[in-house]
This record gives sequence, structure tokens and C-alpha cells, in this order.
Amino acid sequence: MDRDQLIKKALEARQRSYSPYSKFRVGAALLTEDGRIFTGCNIENAAYSPSICAERTAIFKAVSEGYTAIRAIVIVGDSDYTYPCGVCRQVIREFGKETIIIIANSEDDYREYKLKDLLPNSFGPEDLE
Repeated sequence: MDRDQLIKKALEARQRSYSPYSKFRVGAALLTEDGRIFTGCNIENAAYSPSICAERTAIFKAVSEGYTAIRAIVIVGDSDYTYPCGVCRQVIREFGKETIIIIANSEDDYREYKLKDLLPNSFGPEDLE
């Protein structure tokens, strides 16, 4: 995995954020198990609840193209170390129980976690079998 490339892609995605209400830009870049990269940014809406986080944008783009196994995801925001919300953690879990989550400020300033560190004792698809 090229961590620097993923972080750069997430930083680029953050620039495309549509956040006229919160002014809080977030970008994400995910790596699928077979090496494809998908990016996403947060997209807000005047009605607020139809808004979507950057992580889910990237994940939904990947899934809509037929990629349902996430190896890693990078998240960058406008604050120091922007972590995924609970909804995004659960969506990440749906497509990658062993996903590596990288919270970055830059290519040189990042923190790396396994999903189980941020979502312990999680519930996933195998629990419904």
C-alpha cells in the first residue's frame, strides 16, 4: 500500500468538498483489496440530514462500481486529526472488518489504526448468517 499516495488523494478530495454551511471540509481516499483507489468528499445540503460524509461518499462510489472489499481508508479534515463518525465506522465495517484507517493531516503527519481499534466488538454481515 502506498500510504503517501492515498493521503495525497484524500487531500485532493478535500478540496472538492461541498460544505457551504459548516465550512468544515473532509476528504477521503480508500484502497480496495485489488488495488483500486476511490475518493470522496463531504457533501452538505441545506436540509442538513441529506448530507453525506467523505468516507461514505468514497465507499458508495467503490461499491457502485462493484468493489466491496476495503483494505484501507484515509480521512483528512480541516481540524487536527479528523476521525470518522459512528455511522461511517459502521459502513466501513460492512465492507472491511480488517480495514486500516489512516487519519492524516499531511503525508508526514498521520495516525494509523485498525478498524477494531475504533469500533470494538463490532456487528457485521457475518452476524446475520
